[in-house]
Amino acid sequence: MVTGADGRRWLFDPGSLCLELLLTGGPAGFAEGESLRSPADFVRWLAASRLARVSAIDPRDVTVRPSELRRVKELRELAWRVMSTLARHEAPRPEQLEAINDYAREAVHLEVDPHTLELRWAPMSGQQVLGAIARDAIDVIGVRASRVRECLGEDCSLLFLDTSRPGNRRWCSMRRCGNRQKVRAFRERTGSRTRPSEGSR
Repeated sequence: MVTGADGRRWLFDPGSLCLELLLTGGPAGFAEGESLRSPADFVRWLAASRLARVSAIDPRDVTVRPSELRRVKELRELAWRVMSTLARHEAPRPEQLEAINDYAREAVHLEVDPHTLELRWAPMSGQQVLGAIARDAIDVIGVRASRVRECLGEDCSLLFLDTSRPGNRRWCSMRRCGNRQKVRAFRERTGSRTRPSEGSR
C-alpha cells in the first residue's frame, strides 16, 4: 500500500525488487517520508518484500548493520536516478552502472530445508540483501530497460516495470491515476457536448 501526498492509500506493484525499494523514501517524496530509519525498519520491509513471495523471511535470520543500511539508501538514490533515466528512454551514465555492479558482489541465496525438503532463505546479512537488490536492478537495466515506466498521472512520479504482455501500461494503478484520467476525459467529453454553441448565445 502506498500513500500519496493527498493522504489517500492505494495498492501499487512496481514489478521489481529494486523499484520496490524506491517506495521506502528518498526522492520519491511520498507522504510517509523516510521509512527506513533503522536496521529493524529495513528488516521489516524485507520480510514483506517480493523476496518473501519466494519463501518466507524470518526477521531473526537477517542481520543488518547501520553501515549496511546507509549503503542501501545510497543504492536507493542511485537506482532512482538510473530508473528515471530509463523511463525517459535515455542512457544512464557509465559510472552509475559501475556503481550498481559494485553493490552486486554478494547476494542472498536459497537452501533446502533438510527436514521438509522445501526451499528457504539462508541466514542473510544486510550486504547480501543489498547485493540482491543490485542484481535485480542489473536484470532490469540489462534485460527489461525498455519496460521501465513513469506513471503518466498528474503529480505522480511513481516508477514501475511494465510486465503486461502488450507493454502498454501507463499508470501506477488503474484504480488511482488511471481512473482519474478516465474521469477527466469523460468530463471533457461531456462538457464539450453541453457547452452552448456560439450561435445560441
